[in-house]
Parts: sequence; structure tokens; C-alpha cells
Amino acid sequence: MSAAGCRHVREWERIVRGGVAALVGPIRQELLSGVRSESEWERLRQALRPFPDLPIGMADYERAAQFFNRCRARGIAGSAIDRLICSAAARYEAPIYTTDSAFRRYASVLELKLKLHVPRSVKKQPG
Repeated sequence: MSAAGCRHVREWERIVRGGVAALVGPIRQELLSGVRSESEWERLRQALRPFPDLPIGMADYERAAQFFNRCRARGIAGSAIDRLICSAAARYEAPIYTTDSAFRRYASVLELKLKLHVPRSVKKQPG
């Protein structure tokens, strides 16, 4: 694992040990969808099992559509699932911990709290 990956894992462990980690179904699905082997998929599935999914309801889907429209009006593209994650985070007043820099663009339009993890090799250099 790269140094950046190790930092990411340590930060995630800190969040989990602090008891502040939560999931919604779409995040669970996205995490599990990116795994290539069955054994790794099963290992990740078991690791995620202790985290119950926060409920998502009709108002969350409506807010997600509203968020999608707000971002689109500002020229910010993104997926419906990303907007649903934003909507759930807004409802639960929870920060989004992500490695996906697209959430920074969403947060520029939506009132979101982010904990963005960007590996050092990807961070913009000043000037």
C-alpha cells in the first residue's frame, strides 16, 4: 500500500474508533462495487457489517434532486448517487469523508461539511 493509502487507512481508523463513522446504502454499494476479487469483496463486506445504514427516505430523494438541479444550474456535473449522499449528509448534519474531489465542487454550491482525503501526489501545488 502506498504512503497516501496508509494515511487514508489511519484516518479512517481514527474516525471509526471515535465512533463517528456512519454509512448510507449508496456508500456501501459504491465501496463494494469497486472490489475486483470475491475474497476481497467478502472481506470488505464483513468489515462494513458493523455499520448500520442510516435511513434514507422520500425527503432525502427530493432534496437530492434539488441538489442535482442546483449544481447543474452552476455547471457542476455529477451522479444522482453522489447527490443522494450529499442529501443524506445534509439531513444528518454529517461530514462526508471521501477521496472523491468532485465533492469539493458540490460543496461549493451546497452547504456540506467535507473531510476530503486527497493523496499528496494529487494535491495542487501553490502558485
